[in-house]
Amino acid sequence: MSNEITPLSSPTVEALSEATAEPTAESFGEMLAQFENAHSQKDEGGTKQLDGTVVSIDADSVYLDIGFKTEGILPRSAFDNNAEGIAQGEKFPVSVKGRNSEGYYELSRLRVEQPKDWTALEEAFTQKSAVVGTVTGVVKGGFTVDVGVRAFMPASRSGVRDAAEMEKLVGQEITCRITKLDVAEEDVVVDRRVIVEEQARLLEQSRYSEIKEGDIVSGQVRSLASYGAFVELGGIDGLLHISDIAWSRVNAAEDVLSIGQQLQLKVLKVDSESKRISLGLKQLEPEPWETATERYTVGQRISGSVTRLMDFGAFVELEPGIEGLIHVSEMSWIKKVHKPSDILKPGDTVEAVILSVSPGERRISLGLKQALGDPWAEVPQKFPVGSEIEGPVTRLMKFGAFVQLAEGVEGLVHISEISAERHLNHPQDVLRVGQIVKAQVLGIDPEKRQIRLSMKQLVPTSLGEYLEEHSEGDVVSGRVVEQSAEFALVELGEGIRANCRTTASTPVAADNQSNAGLDLSSLTSMLNARWKGGATPAGSKPEPLGVGQIRSFRLAKIDRTTEKIELELA
Repeated sequence: MSNEITPLSSPTVEALSEATAEPTAESFGEMLAQFENAHSQKDEGGTKQLDGTVVSIDADSVYLDIGFKTEGILPRSAFDNNAEGIAQGEKFPVSVKGRNSEGYYELSRLRVEQPKDWTALEEAFTQKSAVVGTVTGVVKGGFTVDVGVRAFMPASRSGVRDAAEMEKLVGQEITCRITKLDVAEEDVVVDRRVIVEEQARLLEQSRYSEIKEGDIVSGQVRSLASYGAFVELGGIDGLLHISDIAWSRVNAAEDVLSIGQQLQLKVLKVDSESKRISLGLKQLEPEPWETATERYTVGQRISGSVTRLMDFGAFVELEPGIEGLIHVSEMSWIKKVHKPSDILKPGDTVEAVILSVSPGERRISLGLKQALGDPWAEVPQKFPVGSEIEGPVTRLMKFGAFVQLAEGVEGLVHISEISAERHLNHPQDVLRVGQIVKAQVLGIDPEKRQIRLSMKQLVPTSLGEYLEEHSEGDVVSGRVVEQSAEFALVELGEGIRANCRTTASTPVAADNQSNAGLDLSSLTSMLNARWKGGATPAGSKPEPLGVGQIRSFRLAKIDRTTEKIELELA
């Protein structure tokens, strides 16, 4: 370290670098003593003065180098003949009075006496009480302060950080504490920061005792974090959590707040021990859920924006602070939705129907599919039992095939109702997805949303065709296949059988065995050939009935609903 300490008129990089260090009081005292010894002289009265060297003269002033970075200034009137004849390099003893607005040190050619109440300073040092002083200049590593005697204040103990603040401190009256006092060497070191910090602590303590829960306070946003904002409340900070900024969902504090913004806030909680204050902004506005039932009712159709998607559903903002939930099961009539993202995304505007409102639980259940209309509401009217439908096969299962009747409406054709002609192991044996088929509605269960269909009911059968071609009273041919005392079972065609009541006057063959051995295939051919006409020639005598006989019969009664036919001999 150099033995010479060069005072500065304004902070420099060197001064700021010294400010980051924490020199000992003794080293600063030595530095100040070295400065005094190198740059001052004592007259007989003990008054310290500086040697000033003339460096320039203008119309009004004389500028002198006094060993500081900034020059000192004297008015020309301070010299004989208004400084006429004064040349550069001449030396004059001067004293520093202070600094002017331009930053120059104001000098005096007279001795400037410094009061030296050492007794008071010693008492203040012993009691560690505060003293008042005036910052007179910036020197390497700190400041010179007039506390009745010239004292040194390290930059690190000044309470300021940058060059601009250091410059502003010169000329100000400060409160400080003496940390070193050597009367013999006139070595005094003071500390301003310790007083500033004590005052801050006292202010903080008083503020914590003054602020109460429920108070409305004013503050300035000091910093923003992912979880909220810190607000300065006049010496202390409070936390405005992100959940207490607004009734609506806030993703990031910077979306709605900015540093330096002034806010009116409500004090939610004060913890003096942990020095934490919780603040609320939204609490100054009415709670929207308190009056939710006045605006939202079951069955109401509403519009909102999707805010977020979860596995179980989608949240929709109805107004700031109020969200409703569309459960995944309430999203579509048409298909099974496995996850909300299949049909929705954040930011979508949707229309929904309110299914339930629970203000106490802060919950509103919404239905998306209800706003689209229930396609099953008109199914019984549009597809009554017995009606014929046509549609594409949508799915094939082992037990049957699903057929689409309308958007969102499907019916099931059970495997047993697909074909009457063959036994199926799987519907895919005769059907494929996308194939257009016709079916008959067998039954409807609106509550279970099930429709039973049949394809085979629409395929004409032999009996059906026979009934379409004949009416009651027609005379037809038939073959007796079974016989009892009262009835004879007659085959009118392949798979078509009817009963014929027998009476006492009806001849019965004595030996039914005579025809038992007939070739049945030949009989069937003969029967088919004679169905269109009478089996017995006109005028011939009726033969007794016997199994295997082909006879003429009259269609006595036809029940098309039960598909039953009653015969009588023609």
